[in-house]
Amino acid sequence: MARYQWTSVETLAANVASYRPPVAYKKVSLTVPSISRRRAIAIIGGVLFGVAFRVNPQTSNRVRRIGNLGLSAEPSRATLQRNWEPMRELGWIEGQNVIHEDRWTTDPAMLHQYAKELVELNVEIIVTVGTAATLAAKAATSRIPIVMYSSGDPVRVGLVQSLSRPGGNITGYAVLAPELDTKRLEMVREILPEVQRIGVLHNPSNPYYELTRVETERMYRSFNVRAIVIEVKRVGEVENAVAEAVRQHAQALLVNGDLDFDLPALVDAAMKHSLPTIADDREFVKAGCLLSLQPDDTDQSRAFAYVMDRILRGAKPADIPIQQPRKLLLAINLKTARALGIAIPQSLRLRVDEVFE
Repeated sequence: MARYQWTSVETLAANVASYRPPVAYKKVSLTVPSISRRRAIAIIGGVLFGVAFRVNPQTSNRVRRIGNLGLSAEPSRATLQRNWEPMRELGWIEGQNVIHEDRWTTDPAMLHQYAKELVELNVEIIVTVGTAATLAAKAATSRIPIVMYSSGDPVRVGLVQSLSRPGGNITGYAVLAPELDTKRLEMVREILPEVQRIGVLHNPSNPYYELTRVETERMYRSFNVRAIVIEVKRVGEVENAVAEAVRQHAQALLVNGDLDFDLPALVDAAMKHSLPTIADDREFVKAGCLLSLQPDDTDQSRAFAYVMDRILRGAKPADIPIQQPRKLLLAINLKTARALGIAIPQSLRLRVDEVFE
């Protein structure tokens, strides 16, 4: 079991009414770009399409309208169903007391238009996935509560005043990507102590990465590693991006799910050039990448549900602290490690949550 945990309530689903967030958050000493959009969309779709909370009798017959805004393709029905059950147990059922107005798009230019549409529909809450969607929602309204399902660092990009007192109409969940990036880099150094150059696949349409790019490169230098940043604007560019990283003598590759990569193409390209690949989503490792480190999905959905429930019950976003990861999950693909001739140190094996052979 990974050791990165908070010591707070373990089962929000069992008693959301009594859940209280930690007074002080324990930051994870780690740094990775940001939460995987693939994973975020998958969970948020399930959480919101069937958002379930314990409902007071006097509000059980009232239908609540939630707007969902994200820079991604719409999640599949199978993915939604897999994530609905914990929310149903808490009482909010899509089609009964919750309805949704979905605005998913793969075109960043459409986010502002869709955010305005949700405001015009007078939804009660706008749920956002990713920094770009949250910035678009913030520009569209200062009245409707905005709940972030995921954000890299909302303070750094100017979305909220602070994590403990966000102020305004925005709150939600933040992965604190700089710290996750740092921890992933620490793991790369554990496995590849001689590494000096790491290719970083970067999505220029994500405002978070653009705002923090200089800091990210500075962090790499603190580890005596050069970050070779390669822009990837479209899914189909991944093979050329990997080839460019190799041309610039990268010895490893760091990716995130921000572009919903064609995983087979990514894995084939990385293995073709014998590049160990580190990701922020276990699906990458399942497909053949070397390792991943990510916030626990279940813990994240519970923290998100806690925020949603409070707002639906009348709390103001300004008064609800930004939730953060309580547990991180480490996955390793040992078949890939053997193929690359990499020995996983015992110190890392003891922290693994999931192994793929």
